[in-house]
Amino acid sequence: MLRNARRGLVATALAMGCAGVAAAQEAPAAFPLRPITMVVGFAPGGPADVIARLIAPSLGADLGQTVVVENASGAGGSIGQGRVAAARPDGHTILFGSLAQATIPTLHRNPGFDPTALQAIGMVNEVPMAIIARRDFPAATLAEFAAAVRRDGRRFNLGNAGVGSTSHLCSLLLVSAIGTPVTLVPYRGNAPVMNDLMAGTLDMGCDQTTNNAEQIRAGAIRAYAISTPARAAALPDVPTTAEAGLPAMRMSGWNMLFARAGTPGPVVERLNRALLAVLREETVGRRMVELGSMPAAGERTTPEGAQAFWRAETARWKPLIEAAGQVVD
Repeated sequence: MLRNARRGLVATALAMGCAGVAAAQEAPAAFPLRPITMVVGFAPGGPADVIARLIAPSLGADLGQTVVVENASGAGGSIGQGRVAAARPDGHTILFGSLAQATIPTLHRNPGFDPTALQAIGMVNEVPMAIIARRDFPAATLAEFAAAVRRDGRRFNLGNAGVGSTSHLCSLLLVSAIGTPVTLVPYRGNAPVMNDLMAGTLDMGCDQTTNNAEQIRAGAIRAYAISTPARAAALPDVPTTAEAGLPAMRMSGWNMLFARAGTPGPVVERLNRALLAVLREETVGRRMVELGSMPAAGERTTPEGAQAFWRAETARWKPLIEAAGQVVD
């Protein structure tokens, strides 16, 4: 009887242990347990912030918890990423990331965290880049624009929103595609770049259509081309760089949701399902298009596809940044 009793105790302990393991494995199914913080590494009102605040209510409705947008701006998006890197890997603090997450590993030699320790949840949107200039810039087409730069590039100022910003990377790629250096002028954000372009005190820029579509349509600035394979729905009359004769100038801005590396797979999958539900909403998609953006679709909306794309973008921009010799720290 004693032997049988011991066997019974062992069996009970094993059963309880297995139940505990099963409970731990099933725990993520209850996710989320509290409101989710979605960190944006840029200032309120910028293109990333606008899209983040657009999707946050629908994302929260699907998850059954409030999604709070938190701006942690500065250092080209690295402060926001550092905020997520310091959070628990449980999915309750996520990053509304951008192209900055592909350049921080090269631009920042000592960011204070591992810039590769992210887990992609899925891409949110892609944004065409527009080559723009002051309204009276002496060129009617992209070919004339490129010719003017090649003749006297150093005389022209090319503004961007700061080292590491999407507009800065677009500027580097534009200079590389044309093959002539210009004077790069970093600003503290996109708004002052646009203000100086409209005032005519800045010659040119290269930025996301979410920042300039309205001004282009109003005729306040010139637009020469869109740097994506297809024309932008918000600017159907602006040709692509391939159509306009500069096919090497091809890029897009993008936004992607990230969790901290080490976040449980079921939590990442749950966040991804919520994101896919948001991207299927007609009102969200229509508003993105109105803003000059394109809702993400296809493989890049999956965690695996988004992770692969992010890694490829990191590898793509590394040599261009190194060739420019520009680092933040």
